[in-house]
Amino acid sequence: MRKTPFKKFHLISLGCAKNSVDSRSIAELLDRAGIEEVDKPALADVLIVNTCGFIAPAREESLLALKKAAKAKKKGQVLIAAGCLSQRDREQLINQVPGIDGILGTRRWMDILSVIHELENIPRQSVYHIPESTPIGKDEHGVIRAAVQGGSAYLKIGDGCDRLCAFCSIPFIKGPSVSRPMRDILHDARQLLGEKVKEIILISQDTTSYGRDLKMKDGLAQLLQEIVHSVPNIPWIRCLYMFPGAISDHLIQIMSENQQIVHYLDLPLQHAHPDVLRRMKRPADMDEVKRSIEKMRLVMPDLALRTTFIVGFPGETEEEYQTLLDFVKATRFDRVGIFPYYHETGTPAEALGDSVPAQLKEERLQRLAELQETISLENNQQFIGQTLDVLVEGIDQNLIVGRTYRDAPEIDGLVIAEGQAKVGQMVRVQISGALVHDLSGTITP
Repeated sequence: MRKTPFKKFHLISLGCAKNSVDSRSIAELLDRAGIEEVDKPALADVLIVNTCGFIAPAREESLLALKKAAKAKKKGQVLIAAGCLSQRDREQLINQVPGIDGILGTRRWMDILSVIHELENIPRQSVYHIPESTPIGKDEHGVIRAAVQGGSAYLKIGDGCDRLCAFCSIPFIKGPSVSRPMRDILHDARQLLGEKVKEIILISQDTTSYGRDLKMKDGLAQLLQEIVHSVPNIPWIRCLYMFPGAISDHLIQIMSENQQIVHYLDLPLQHAHPDVLRRMKRPADMDEVKRSIEKMRLVMPDLALRTTFIVGFPGETEEEYQTLLDFVKATRFDRVGIFPYYHETGTPAEALGDSVPAQLKEERLQRLAELQETISLENNQQFIGQTLDVLVEGIDQNLIVGRTYRDAPEIDGLVIAEGQAKVGQMVRVQISGALVHDLSGTITP
């Protein structure tokens, strides 16, 4: 046993907002146990890297962070690799980063104290805590499942995924979809009122699957109704990661009728050619997608529509790619994320090979990006002369940087405006300029 218990920790969180929520929950558990969070790694007894294991660039970033932490580790410090990469590639981590003392998978983040106590009681012995075939843990120990960033908060409503998209490793990393009880989500939402939050962002691997495992019908619509009633003073409620074909008429109605629910839809379509979508094991009825988008825009004319596409999926022909370009040109999305296909070991698509050359993937990505940039600029120019609500995220002398309802944090555009305000404040901005991604203007009284 160590002579003195661990008293301080330093946590590095990598990857998506869902990972950020897990990181803040880990930090809260450690804080409750009397272990203090510190900003500088050199001051910590425990170093924690909450990793991402989704695609190759994210894994490389996580490995680099772990190697850097291991190299800088001082005598008496311990290094714990947590999160998705730990769940996915435990053996790889052990082999590539010899300085790791503990491993904690993403499904059991709530066992962080058990890992730390084992490292205290049995020094110089590694602790690998990834129980076989363990579903995502529901024993959250009463910690808030949210990550606050300025005036916004990501609130986790579930984890895991039942979709079996051919390119995605999340189901075998996270396991089946598990929804949090509604009472716990509402409790966390009310807790965020005390944090001066102006925006709650609901997240999970697939928000539209919320409640299915709890035998709820149209669970996300029910949840949104209850959140609106529970936190009437929070101006913006936003949903991310909605699945095509799972957006019901009732959900559209709830979004259109409640002012708090921003008219912003994140609908990752991944492609537009039915044959590519079938190979991806995704919904392939593009006529239904088009009807759904038309229906949503009819009842919410100010709807901001975001999607994500993958180019270079195995077997993608020039004709299939052209169908994607034509669809983007016709639909005129407000925001589009574009990624080249990454060939992932262990996914159903592994058997398809990686038939599209890297150079062609990059060329197709650039062509699609250039098309979307033209559309995004034209869409943004329509807001010149309008006055929009902006949530302030940063200040610099007589300038503020913030977001409108059309922009989710970290992935969409910004508004740069003249005037003075505080971070986390909601202000009115008259728009006078437009770029491809961002707007500019002046704060109005």
